[in-house]
Amino acid sequence: MSTALLAVQTLNGLQLGVLLFLIAAGLTLVFGVMDFINLAHGVQYMLGAYFAVTAYNLTENFLLAVIVALAGAMLVGLLLEAVIFRHLYGRDHLDQVLATFGIILFLNEAVRMIYGSGSLALPMPEALSGTIRLMPGLLYPVYRLVIIGAGIGVAVLLYVLVTHTRIGMLVRAGASNAPMVSALGVDIGRLFTIIFAIGAMLAGFAGAMVAPIFAVEPNMGDNLLILAFVVIVIGGIGSVRGAFVAALLVGLVDTLGRSSASDILRSVLSSSAANQAGPALASTLIYVLMAAVLFFKPAGLFPARG
Repeated sequence: MSTALLAVQTLNGLQLGVLLFLIAAGLTLVFGVMDFINLAHGVQYMLGAYFAVTAYNLTENFLLAVIVALAGAMLVGLLLEAVIFRHLYGRDHLDQVLATFGIILFLNEAVRMIYGSGSLALPMPEALSGTIRLMPGLLYPVYRLVIIGAGIGVAVLLYVLVTHTRIGMLVRAGASNAPMVSALGVDIGRLFTIIFAIGAMLAGFAGAMVAPIFAVEPNMGDNLLILAFVVIVIGGIGSVRGAFVAALLVGLVDTLGRSSASDILRSVLSSSAANQAGPALASTLIYVLMAAVLFFKPAGLFPARG
């Protein structure tokens, strides 16, 4: 693999990593603080993309489309929490999995009925549609760098929120011992609602940001949801810092593995065998990473204290 290709794939891995973090951050807080398995979290990512496309078609303003996507994803998340999720908090995980899986099916079909089964696209902002020269022979799209920068910026803001504000203090305390937080007089229901709103908004933001480069279609959040669960297991349930580090690791391992697995196998196998085994091996690398982390640190890299 050439240096230029390695640099491109590394940046692509970072881009995937920050997208996974935006989805996994809310998911790990919901799971860590509320002990609630929300399989429907990936749907917020899909809805954010659709809200952005709809808003852009009405306003032709990319920034306004992203804002609408944030607000829309948050409102849908709050509606789901108020109508469905809060009635599942005291139920076992199987009930939560079945109910939230049903929500996935319902919302995917609702989107398909409204928008159709075909793919939609959000036009890329003209100011961000060019490329930038990173090194001799290497041009990289400006918009992908913007996604990486936006994801890192959100990670910094979320870190400040969690570590330096009262809400963050309650979130950290809830991740360690939610019953004790409730016993001390904190409105745990209100805290859960805030966490759901933040998580839904982050997932919606991820969907809006990738709409110009990925196809906007039903079920687009399902595969990323699986990766997001891998991220929170590796990082440590309830840990935002762990989610960020693990998301970058998963993004890099997945992207670099898919681009280099066949080349590495050619050193020990024939070209035809390497071409067949490479993609299969690459698709398992993140799960091998997860198994290795759990072998040495069963609670994840940065588990929430408790």
